[in-house]
Amino acid sequence: MAMTEPRTPEHDALASLGDDIRDLRKARNMTLQDLADATGKSIGFLSQVERNLTKPSVAALQDISEALGVQIGFFFQADALADSNERRFIVRRENRRRIAYSALSSTDYLGLEDHLLSANLNGQLILGISRYKPGASTGDDCYHHQGEEAGLVIAGTLSLSLGEETYELKEGDSFSFPSHLPHRYANASSSEDAVVVWCNTPITLRPAPAGTL
Repeated sequence: MAMTEPRTPEHDALASLGDDIRDLRKARNMTLQDLADATGKSIGFLSQVERNLTKPSVAALQDISEALGVQIGFFFQADALADSNERRFIVRRENRRRIAYSALSSTDYLGLEDHLLSANLNGQLILGISRYKPGASTGDDCYHHQGEEAGLVIAGTLSLSLGEETYELKEGDSFSFPSHLPHRYANASSSEDAVVVWCNTPITLRPAPAGTL
């Protein structure tokens, strides 16, 4: 009888890679055609990757990661769990998936990073924590999308612009609003990080601007 190779966290990561790519693409509100255009890969290839029928090379995964606005490690940050079942429901602090916006060109996204607190991106809502360095923001312009969002400032101060109004929120203040309202987040402090726990539904990640990782 052939011996069965024991499963490892790396096996489980590869088994779910296509699911993670598909869920992240949808959270970015991108179609397969959008991803194909951004990566130069065919829709057929990307579809096979998302259905876990084909494993992308490191180079292809790097292209996919950049198109989706994350670093390649995003797809492997939750892999250290000994219990693969746990990955479906639990996020240990050391295994949070991180999205850092590092400027490759002039952009207001520099100094902003998100950590996902949800175990996956295939449900009806997403929970995360954001850290805004002094002066960081989500860009000069407001953006909007479908759904609702809410948050709690747990450190520092946060400027929240909703339409024509701007609100200064400090530690302990919270907010909620329909996401179709044009909105923008910023940390106007020159010395202190702003840290915010947030959620939105349906799952929507902030836009990944061109020229950032």
